Amino acid sequence: MDSELAPGALLLVDDNEVFLHTLARALRRYGEPVLTARDPVEALACLDINPIGRAVLDLNLAGESGIQLMDKLLERAPHLQVVILTGYASIATAVEAVKRGACNYLCKPVTAGEVLTAFGSVPAPQADQPAETVPLSVKRLEWEHIQRVLAEHHGNISSAARALKMHRRTLQRKLQKRPAIEI
Repeated sequence: MDSELAPGALLLVDDNEVFLHTLARALRRYGEPVLTARDPVEALACLDINPIGRAVLDLNLAGESGIQLMDKLLERAPHLQVVILTGYASIATAVEAVKRGACNYLCKPVTAGEVLTAFGSVPAPQADQPAETVPLSVKRLEWEHIQRVLAEHHGNISSAARALKMHRRTLQRKLQKRPAIEI
């Protein structure tokens, strides 16, 4: 759980850590105060500690329902605006999410601009406006994932390589090839 406090912060809940941190970083570029949680327990704890005005929830949180989490969040904070994200969209889940209190329902992958537009924070882009910035490349996402795993293993390359299920030398070669910085 991140602890960058701000009134009316946006809570982002997803069990996919790469997606979670990538979207959080993109939302912060828009100046949004973002808190992250990886599961319903972290999300509820975050709501109890921090003033949260909006939440973005994955529909499937490692087998748990994002809609059930939304019910619990809205029970504790009825003012909360919620957007549900899913990689497995269906009309039935969209209708259920909106009936139970979601202000919007989006299909993954999404951009930070699309999330903010779903909340009404950013106007929808006009046809003559250029598209939002290009998403991170696969190489950049891989680099960030490797860096996160390496940090979790306190810089131990052998341990990180085992966790990544790759040979230690392969990991060392990947670490020597730094991807171009994308802004």
